[in-house]
Amino acid sequence: MARAVSTPKELGALRQSLLDAAMRVLREQGAVNLTLRRIADAAGTSTMGIYTCFGGRTALLEAIYQYGFRLLHEAMTTPLDGRSDPVARIMAVAHGYRQFALSDPALYALMFERPLPDFDPSPQQREDALRLCFDLLTEATEAAAQATVIHATNPRRAAYLIWTTIHGLVSIELTCSHRSPLPGWFLNSPEEGERILSDGMRALLSGLT
Repeated sequence: MARAVSTPKELGALRQSLLDAAMRVLREQGAVNLTLRRIADAAGTSTMGIYTCFGGRTALLEAIYQYGFRLLHEAMTTPLDGRSDPVARIMAVAHGYRQFALSDPALYALMFERPLPDFDPSPQQREDALRLCFDLLTEATEAAAQATVIHATNPRRAAYLIWTTIHGLVSIELTCSHRSPLPGWFLNSPEEGERILSDGMRALLSGLT
């Protein structure tokens, strides 16, 4: 039965309920099933509730997209606790990124791929979302450059090289994890995937010295 919404508090609760329902649909059924009807049914309300709270499907997808980057920021920030060494912080960010991608692949795909051809966040939305996470890596890279642990006349550019290395290695591992293991190949276990990321990061950081 559809819910009656009459106060800002109830509207906020319905909005959160719809976002939670959309996340369940995404994780259990995939991005292609993020339809208004499926999300409304999962939330126990009507499609009108989505229009009331978000204005439509696109705005709801944008909310999911932004929520994903907040979760990624948390995953990249948590391992930094207690770490002061710049290289250790860069490595912690890398492994936090990997953990997020492997634990929430459907959301990761919505954030970084195009599983829905009709959904393309605006450049400003993408910049705001990416900066939330990329700035963590930039800060660690700048600290490493200031400590002369790495050589980088442009730490932000170096951070981008590190970011793309992390993203590439993790995305390849994620693709391989959805297929049957290939005996003897480098990414034939989660443990090996973690080692590959560590080795790749060390090789890149060594090059930057």
